[in-house]
Amino acid sequence: MKIDRVELQRVKMTMREPFETSFGVELEKDFFLARIYSDGVFGIGECGASNDPFYLEETNASAYYVLKEFLIPRILNFDFKSPWDLEGVFRPVRGNHMAKAVLDAAIWDLFAKSEAQPLARYIGGTKTEIEVGISVGIQPSINSLVEKVRGYVDAGYKRVKVKIKPGYDLEPLSALREAFPDIPLMADANSAYSIEDLKLLRHLDDFDLTMIEQPLGYDDIYQHSLLAKEIATPICLDECIHKLGDLEEAYALGACSIVNLKMPRVGGFSESIKIENFCKEHAIGLWCGGLLEAGIGRAFNVALTTLAGFNMPGDTAPSNRYFEKDIIDPEVIFSSPGMISASELPGVGCHIDEEALGKFVVFSETFLPE
Repeated sequence: MKIDRVELQRVKMTMREPFETSFGVELEKDFFLARIYSDGVFGIGECGASNDPFYLEETNASAYYVLKEFLIPRILNFDFKSPWDLEGVFRPVRGNHMAKAVLDAAIWDLFAKSEAQPLARYIGGTKTEIEVGISVGIQPSINSLVEKVRGYVDAGYKRVKVKIKPGYDLEPLSALREAFPDIPLMADANSAYSIEDLKLLRHLDDFDLTMIEQPLGYDDIYQHSLLAKEIATPICLDECIHKLGDLEEAYALGACSIVNLKMPRVGGFSESIKIENFCKEHAIGLWCGGLLEAGIGRAFNVALTTLAGFNMPGDTAPSNRYFEKDIIDPEVIFSSPGMISASELPGVGCHIDEEALGKFVVFSETFLPE
């Protein structure tokens, strides 16, 4: 398969409500779409980077530079036999996983469409629908947090994850557990603590949490292995898992028993499938995290979660959780409370609402083979 052209579109969408974590407050979703064309058909991907380097080092600016100068030129003159070929094509470029992932997703979408298969089935997915949890940002008051979570529980979400940070941790978790004694409850620290906070972190055991996510350094594995020996609450790793080798190290050290897999963070579907296989073989808890994606990224998450190794509800909520109007039609919706059906359409399985998208596009650029 030869590539005819690649298009990048910069998109800015206002979020339905602010989303606050220990990093700060998100008010809009600013991202790139990549379309890869071959023989009149295109595959599409959504970049997971942000404008700031607070979640990980990559930003929209750095991703765009690497895409334009290094990654896109490599695929324009390559004859693809399989989407797995992209690993070798990109190997000389170190890191830059989110930049790689947007093209990787588009290539997998393109190949699935070329074989008239839904992406979920093309990658080996076995589920026809997936369980959905919800991620709740830091709220202005404990009462507003409890009421917001009550609405999500009533809507049927299969589990609740709440963001915490120093000064906003034990009190909200205590209030939630008192109000909802039986819900699967998770806490996400986004690496806001250190091993010196061990006394406080031990109190997490009081709340019967499903997990505490990435409590320590964003690039740390070793100290998480020390913490795992000191608390009963299962540890989930997120930011520090960029590739299968990181997970192998974490598993060997006993640093986690659960993994939050975000496809853009690990460079795309190819590495995600490897990580899913490892988790399945070693009985590690696995779920698909979110990066406040628009509908295209959300549809990719649904397809990925159909793989058998994903054994916990993920963060892929319906579109209207974050946006008044999404850029796909139909939008991602519940098929039943707390469940989303996998698409049966070829590829990632969503139609682009070009009219809606056009209102959010800031600029675009097209790249052609030499």
